Amino acid sequence: MIHRDLSPLLEASASRFPVVTLTGPRQSGKSTLCRGLFGHLGYVSLEAPDTRDFARNDPRAFLGQFEAGAVLDEIQRAPELVSYLQGIVDDDPTPGRWVLTGSQNLALLETVGQSLAGRTSIHHLLPLSRGEVVRFVQHPTTLEEAIWSGGYPRIFDRGLDPGEWLASYVATYVERDVRSISNVTDLVAFQRFIELCAGRVGQIVNDQAIASDCGISQPTAKSWRSVLEASFVSFRLPAFHRSHRKRLVKSPKLHFYDSGLACWLLGIREPGHLRSHPLRGALFECWVVTEVLKARSNRGEQRGLSFYRDRDAVEADLLVERVGGGVVVEIKSSATPNSHLFDGVRRVRELLAGDENVWDGRVVYGGEAEQTRSAGELVPWSRVHEFDW
Repeated sequence: MIHRDLSPLLEASASRFPVVTLTGPRQSGKSTLCRGLFGHLGYVSLEAPDTRDFARNDPRAFLGQFEAGAVLDEIQRAPELVSYLQGIVDDDPTPGRWVLTGSQNLALLETVGQSLAGRTSIHHLLPLSRGEVVRFVQHPTTLEEAIWSGGYPRIFDRGLDPGEWLASYVATYVERDVRSISNVTDLVAFQRFIELCAGRVGQIVNDQAIASDCGISQPTAKSWRSVLEASFVSFRLPAFHRSHRKRLVKSPKLHFYDSGLACWLLGIREPGHLRSHPLRGALFECWVVTEVLKARSNRGEQRGLSFYRDRDAVEADLLVERVGGGVVVEIKSSATPNSHLFDGVRRVRELLAGDENVWDGRVVYGGEAEQTRSAGELVPWSRVHEFDW
C-alpha cells in the first residue's frame, strides 16, 4: 500500500495523546493505515460478531487482553468500550497506547467526545487525494478518468473496475450503514434519495425540492441527508458570511466526498460519458473542492472552507481562509485558458478587499497549462495537489 499523507500527523498525535481516533468512510484505508503505522500494538476488529459480543458482555476482560494497548477497529460497533477505556487511560496515560477507528462520524464523535475529552486527538481519513492516487503505477491520466474513478484505495491497489467496485460498495456498505444509523425501512426510496442528492452536487442544499422529487417529507429528507453525512458520503460546504455585505446567500452547498461514487449514482458508467454530461462542471467542482478538503484535512485543518455567493449573483466556488485573508477559487472544467476564467475571482476579490485582508486568486481548470496572471494563478487540474491550500 502507498504512503498516506495523513501518516505524519497520526504519528505526531500518537506521541502526545494516549488515544488516537481515526474516522472516515468505509474502505478509505483506515485499518490498513493503522496496522501499518502501529504494528507494535495489538489489533482487533469489532466487525466480527463473536468479538463484538465479548467486548459488549465483558468489556473489562476484553480490554484487559491488551496490556500494551491496541488498535480497536470499527469502535462504533461497541461504543460502550470507550467509557471503560477512559479509566484505563486515566490510570496509564502513556501516549500512543490506543488507536480507535470508526466509519460513522457523528455517532463515534459523540461517544468519544463525552468519554475521552482531552485524552484523544481526532482525525479523518478521506478517500485518496490526487497526490496519493498518482503514487500507484496505474492511475488515471485524464480529467475524466480522475473524476470517474474517485479515490477509494482498493480500486487502485488491486486494479479493479471502478464501476463494478462502487456498485458493490453501495450495496454492501452504504445500505448496511443506513440500517445501523437510522431506522430507514424503505431502502428503494433511500436509494432514489441518494441518486437525487448526487444529481444536485455543487448546488445549494434544498431539502424541500429533494423531498418533493423523492416522494418523502421534508423532515425525512433532512434526516436522510444527515445519514449520508454521518457515513461520510456527502457533506455541506458552508456559505461565506464574514463580510460587510449583507446580501450574502446563507444556505450551504451539497458535495460528495468521492466523485466516483457520485458518478456511479448518476449512471455514468465510463469516463467518456463525462465529456458531454450536463453535470460535468458540477462534478469537476466537487472533485476540486474535495481535493482541497483532503489536503487540509491531512494537515489537521478541518475548517476554513466556504463558498461565496450574494444576491447580485456574484460568486466564487471556494474560499480558502488563512490568517489575514485567503484564496478566492473559481473552478472551471474548460480546458482552454482565457481571461474570462478570472471574472468571478476579480469581482469577489474586490468585494472582499474591504475586509482589510489579503485575498489571492486562483482558477482551477480542466487544461494542462499553468499560468500566473495579474488576477491570480491558473492551476491545471492535474497539479491541484501540488499547490499550497
